[in-house]
Amino acid sequence: MQRTDRYRAASQPGQERVLRGVGVSAGIAIGPAHVVESGAVQVPEYSVSATDTDAETARFHAAVEKARRQVRKLKAKAAALPDAAAEDVGFLLEAHLAMLTGSRLIRGVERRIQDELLNAEAAVQAEIGAIAQSFSSMDDAYLAARVADVREVGRRLIRNLLESPYQAFSLLPEGSIILAEELTPADTALMDPRRIGGFATVLGGAEGHTAIMARALNLPAVLGAAGLLQGVQSGDMVVVDGIAGRVHLNPPAELLAEYRLRRDDWLAERKRLKSLCALPSVTRDGAHVSLQANLELPRDVDSATEVGAEGIGLLRTEFLYMNREDLPDEEEQYETLRCLVERMDGRPVTARTLDIGGEKLAGALSRHFGEPANPALGLRAIRLGLLEPKLLETQLAAMLRAAVHGRLRILLPMICSVGEVRQVREVLARVARRLRRRGVPIANPLPELGIMIEVPGAALSADALAPMVDFFAIGTNDLIQYTLAIDRGDEQVAHLYDPLHPAVLRLVQFTTAAARRNNIPVSVCGEMAGDPRYAALLLGLGVRDLSMAPGNLPLVKRRVRSLDLAEAGRRAEIIMQQSDSGRIAALLDDFNGILG
Repeated sequence: MQRTDRYRAASQPGQERVLRGVGVSAGIAIGPAHVVESGAVQVPEYSVSATDTDAETARFHAAVEKARRQVRKLKAKAAALPDAAAEDVGFLLEAHLAMLTGSRLIRGVERRIQDELLNAEAAVQAEIGAIAQSFSSMDDAYLAARVADVREVGRRLIRNLLESPYQAFSLLPEGSIILAEELTPADTALMDPRRIGGFATVLGGAEGHTAIMARALNLPAVLGAAGLLQGVQSGDMVVVDGIAGRVHLNPPAELLAEYRLRRDDWLAERKRLKSLCALPSVTRDGAHVSLQANLELPRDVDSATEVGAEGIGLLRTEFLYMNREDLPDEEEQYETLRCLVERMDGRPVTARTLDIGGEKLAGALSRHFGEPANPALGLRAIRLGLLEPKLLETQLAAMLRAAVHGRLRILLPMICSVGEVRQVREVLARVARRLRRRGVPIANPLPELGIMIEVPGAALSADALAPMVDFFAIGTNDLIQYTLAIDRGDEQVAHLYDPLHPAVLRLVQFTTAAARRNNIPVSVCGEMAGDPRYAALLLGLGVRDLSMAPGNLPLVKRRVRSLDLAEAGRRAEIIMQQSDSGRIAALLDDFNGILG
């Protein structure tokens, strides 16, 4: 049978099929399918006469006002969700409300109706496309995922203009599995976990708000499962394996029984991992390894403390700048940081200064910059801060003030040279003098100042940089990308992204050795830190601080507690003698296999 024939046969209703996607929320859900019959919305496009543009604009404004009412109503419903989920949804919907009030989206649609004589639906569609295009060059997955917010708001406006109905999940049978082309974060947020077992979609990825909502609600979910809806009907038996990223449609009885056992095992495993949260993070030979959390948003603090994080190893401050037209002032940033530092109750908070470029910022700043030829290599991170001192000074002032209320450390992104560190120190000293003259309380001594090691130039300059700073933080995501010239977002080369490439490991080793020689701490805060497979190697290379997504912390702690640090060092020496990443992976797998 030819491949196409097999596929056609496998797509018949009631037939067993296995779909692969991205497991964005761990867990196993088993239940009857509920297929969301959405289909692509046909957006009409036609020209309006110049005399009718005001009426068309008024029709658009009516759709905007209706959308605002809908979002406010969603917010009221979301308040009944569990604590963390309610906060997540509230933040998301606040962002949607902001986009419905004088945003680039609204202004762009108005202009297209008035100047290009487009009907409102087509104008919304065109403006969404333009915004998505301007975001497409982002190399930051979190920020790129905000495009989804714009698309969701746009789709809501189009539905309102077309007067299309919405679909509710509140009346579905208990344990139902939602299968859809795509689910909006708002749809997901309002799923009742007591009624919905899990969901799978054709579109979507791990960084979007839909994935975040799934994790907040502990709903097993797989996104990006191509072909999911072919031949499936509501009522078909479905298994959503959010751990392996698979969806089984109409599985045979033997597989179903196996999955029921695996679901029981997974629930038991969760209980065991939870019991680790209160235990110390020490190796078998008594070495302490600090495990901290990376935070995208202040709302994640509770998740971090619940799993036993010893601090915030990386606070990404970009959230302060997104989904808004103005820039956050010193007072707003100070209050946000102060609250976060106080909530950590003495545990360290490492706040990174802005790590995005002009093309990704709030409209108030992006207007000052031209279109970058290559955003990953252009004006971004500390380069932007040094070019726009007011931007950097405002952040540093807020951080100096917040450090009065707890242990706050300042982290500088994308440092490449000692000259950049020197400039920042001058700015920091100037800001401190100004605040003291104003009589504003600031930390004394000033907070520790560290740098991200995320480009090869910084790693190779580690010996020169170390005496100028108080700590290093290795950002493995960017370090790997810049070392191997690989854009993980480009599917044509993403498979070449290799954390175990000898060049990457050599740069990590070089950095940790320089830190040790200069007696400063070094942490790893990229995705390697949160993957237990790499923990033994990183510790063997000399790293003693790991910062990761809170959900990964118990897994890494279990690995830390299972290994002997001296043995990890010996294994790392053997690995560093290899020149082939496949051989390195095999050696590491052998070691991890011994650790269990």
